[in-house]
Amino acid sequence: MTAGRQQIQISVDRGYLDGTLVVPQTAIPGILFVHGWGGNQEQYMERARQAAALGCVCLTFDLTGHARTQEEQETVTRETNLNDVLAAYDTLVAHPLVDATSIAVVGSSYGGYLASIVTSLRPVRWLGLRVPALYLDEGWTLPKRALHKEHDLAAYRRRIVAPSENRALRAAAEFRGDVLLVESEHDETVPHTVLASYLQAFLQAHSLTYRVIEGADHGLSDEGSQRAYTALVVSWLAEMIGGSRAGSRGEAPELIK
Repeated sequence: MTAGRQQIQISVDRGYLDGTLVVPQTAIPGILFVHGWGGNQEQYMERARQAAALGCVCLTFDLTGHARTQEEQETVTRETNLNDVLAAYDTLVAHPLVDATSIAVVGSSYGGYLASIVTSLRPVRWLGLRVPALYLDEGWTLPKRALHKEHDLAAYRRRIVAPSENRALRAAAEFRGDVLLVESEHDETVPHTVLASYLQAFLQAHSLTYRVIEGADHGLSDEGSQRAYTALVVSWLAEMIGGSRAGSRGEAPELIK
């Protein structure tokens, strides 16, 4: 953690001594975890616990249509869920210990898709995406459930999509922070072409770390895959935050208007 210096004078019998107080900065990074469609905040609790041990304030939450509000899953829209993530972000940044210039957003699948869009609406320094999904821009206010009926998402995700065609990819193309992109080797929901579209979009990122979890499916249904992803994301966060504290980065990327 970086420290601030304050010049002081220490009174003694013959006058004063020159001194310097070195005081730790109280503001620390904040990390927002966004679960995927059909998930809940519990899926990120262990990762949040390990990230908190790095000296961060972490926030997990349940998107509308999940957990306590499960009954709304048939009607909730992407607009509502995006506003959920923005509200969670604002709550995290408002915490008195959080450094508003050092925010990480980590999301999986649908949560990764929303997290990418958030970078165009709020300042984000570090962005972690595991198997981020893609959806057509059309039908933004339709229930999310209806998108699978209205659009051929499987065909859409089998081709390389240009940033100009997709809101999440446009945000990715403008992002200038550090990125972690994680793919599952045997993902039948978000195929490699989707990851390739994101990789192609992140041309302006300060750094890009791309990893494939061998043998993993979309939902990380086995314990080994879960542990591998936890180790990946915590290791990456430790590297990013450690570099920041060592002074390798300046201000957080400015929000692109």
